[in-house]
Amino acid sequence: MEAYTVRADAPRGALVTPRFVEPEMADLVGRIQRVPWPQWNEPGDRMCQEVIELCRLQAARGLTVLSWLADGGAPGDARDEAGWLLTTTRLTGHRQRRMYGAAERLAPPVRDLVIANFTWALSSAHGSRVTAPFFASRAYPDDGYAAAHTTMTLTQLWERIPDVRQALAAAWAATRTPADWCRAAELQARYGGEVPVVTYPRGPYPPKSATRPWINRLLGCE
Repeated sequence: MEAYTVRADAPRGALVTPRFVEPEMADLVGRIQRVPWPQWNEPGDRMCQEVIELCRLQAARGLTVLSWLADGGAPGDARDEAGWLLTTTRLTGHRQRRMYGAAERLAPPVRDLVIANFTWALSSAHGSRVTAPFFASRAYPDDGYAAAHTTMTLTQLWERIPDVRQALAAAWAATRTPADWCRAAELQARYGGEVPVVTYPRGPYPPKSATRPWINRLLGCE
């Protein structure tokens, strides 16, 4: 059975509708969100670099899991895959090649979901107010104190340091899209009928020359 269907003639553009998501995969989508986002109030240069690297990891992990969802499941047992996927050490070597390869295999309709969220976040005045709470609530679901401080830190980074904004937008789009994919599949299973993956309205893609190379590569816009 196909993992999703695409209705290209919809008034809102191509609609991607997931068919079914295995519980293991839905759990994995949640587990990749639990990362050590910083909780300091005054961002410094070192923190900015750490956040950018964490964003690169999150973007790659999110797109890897999204590619598995689009394929109908992880290659082999998702629990076996989780070891190399869930570690939060710096993304290099074989792990990087594996995740980048998964991102490159995304079909255009699925990739477009991520690009829509990415470009909306960058072009909207509400980008920081949407991305920061999402990161914080998913990273610290049982610790309201940590989530609140993380929200403030990421909001300040977004609003004060434009150089970090693209990285945060890419990480948010890449991890939110598989979460929305699972939600659409859950609603369809519960209520029936077609439930497409909902994205924010697409905005203009930033100039490639002004976009970090890893973002262009992961989003297929090199």
